[in-house]
Amino acid sequence: MKDRMGTELNAMEVLAKILIRVFHILLDIELMVLAVICALIPLHSIRNFFLRLAGVKIGKHSFIHMGVRFFYPHGVRIGQGTIVGDHCFLDGRAPLRIGNHVDIASQVLIYNSEHDINSEGFDPTYGEVEIEDYVFIGPRATILPGVKIGKGSVIAAGAVVTSEVKPFEIVGGVPAKVIGERKNKDPHYKLGRARLFQ
Repeated sequence: MKDRMGTELNAMEVLAKILIRVFHILLDIELMVLAVICALIPLHSIRNFFLRLAGVKIGKHSFIHMGVRFFYPHGVRIGQGTIVGDHCFLDGRAPLRIGNHVDIASQVLIYNSEHDINSEGFDPTYGEVEIEDYVFIGPRATILPGVKIGKGSVIAAGAVVTSEVKPFEIVGGVPAKVIGERKNKDPHYKLGRARLFQ
């Protein structure tokens, strides 16, 4: 038997490939069930219950809106008082840590894995993403693997963040560049409650 690159595999390698394939099939089923739950159940408490069962760590008073999709949910940690907008994508293939009182707008994409375009097998690479407390991420922003977003920073709508954002910086554009600085250096607000059926 050969792998996708045409390399001959011994019996142990074949068995390992079969086990990995079975794991991925089970993961795909879990992700399908979570996608249905997140798309159809309009109550935050019920969605959070199922997401916690799948391994997502969710702090008190945090809300995840409808339509949010996950990959490797057990790698995602969300702090207290955080709101994740509708139709976001949260990737847990490497650790994804989202702090307290973070406001993530709709359709934000946060990735922890990408392909090495120069590798012979187009192999995946991984990098953890950390989003510190009091960050605001605008609609349709994209956060790429290995990025740290500092406390109180702001990511403008549609930005593509490819490198570290320092605390209280405001970044925007593709790729994201510093476009300003947040004046409030001591945030201690709490986000308003999420809409009841979103």
